[in-house]
Amino acid sequence: MAERVKLHVEDSGGSGRPVVLIHGWPLSGAAWEKQVGPLTDAGFRVITYDRRGFGQSEKPDSGFDYDTLAADLEGILAERDLSDVTLVGFSMGGGEVARYVANHGEDRLAAVVFAAAIPPYMLKTPDNPAGPLAEEAAKEMESQLRADRDGFFDGFARAFFSVSDELKVSEEDLQKAIALCRQSDQTAALGCMQAFGTTDFRDDLERVTVPTLVIHGDSDSIVPIEGSGALTHERIPGSRLVVLRGAPHGCTTSHPDTFNRALLDFLER
Repeated sequence: MAERVKLHVEDSGGSGRPVVLIHGWPLSGAAWEKQVGPLTDAGFRVITYDRRGFGQSEKPDSGFDYDTLAADLEGILAERDLSDVTLVGFSMGGGEVARYVANHGEDRLAAVVFAAAIPPYMLKTPDNPAGPLAEEAAKEMESQLRADRDGFFDGFARAFFSVSDELKVSEEDLQKAIALCRQSDQTAALGCMQAFGTTDFRDDLERVTVPTLVIHGDSDSIVPIEGSGALTHERIPGSRLVVLRGAPHGCTTSHPDTFNRALLDFLER
């Protein structure tokens, strides 16, 4: 397993129940800016961090598989001796949540949230026909990122926040996201693209027994709900599914009020 690296962590502190927010690809913990304040105001201890290779975290040349990423997450929880934790994984971050449970158990956890998340399994294969990512599309994404990094991020961020080519966030929010994308290390961006596109979390989800919220936009073109959130909900007995009407992939930014209300309702149950 790759060695531990220095991760940039933001911790609101306090004695409230901890909520750990795990960002999507290729952003950073700063992408949770519309959630941190409302959660803190509601009395929770809010922790965000930048995944290895992204944002202000150390940028190693390896360790972008989900076993290592889940170990990074466990390191953060262990260093702070956290318990009664809710993990909230957005997009790629949902993979860390699933693999964390599979590899590290639920002793520290109170609940988990899959937000516009990639599980159960993105890649379309003969035994996973509902997978929303065809192998050809995955190869094309990789090729574009290698050939024109800035151009790829510009287009990806716009699609991230759009429904039928209509941008659902302000130009300021779009540019903030593009700036976060550009903070990523290219090796990390490519390594994590490989990981989220090809990792099978179906067995991992079978290990989830804590209360679970699945929240997803019904107009998500990046990680369509039919091949992800809806199937995750089916695989976790007793999970709660909240569908955000008209929301694109980047629902935490485009629909923050609706998203935050659903999250707080779940946390305060």
